[in-house]
Amino acid sequence: MTDDGPLLVHGPVEVELPDGRRVRSDRPVTALCTCRRTRRPPFCDTSHRARVREERRP
Repeated sequence: MTDDGPLLVHGPVEVELPDGRRVRSDRPVTALCTCRRTRRPPFCDTSHRARVREERRP
């Protein structure tokens, strides 16, 4: 996993969606969305970058 970003999977990957459909990516590295902002689920479209980050408090 990456900080504030997607889950990176190496090699071809097949993902089963909640409705039972399967989607496949044959890319060498596939980014799977973990923030649920993507318009291309389950794949990341970098929508997470638009989010405003909160400052961390000690």
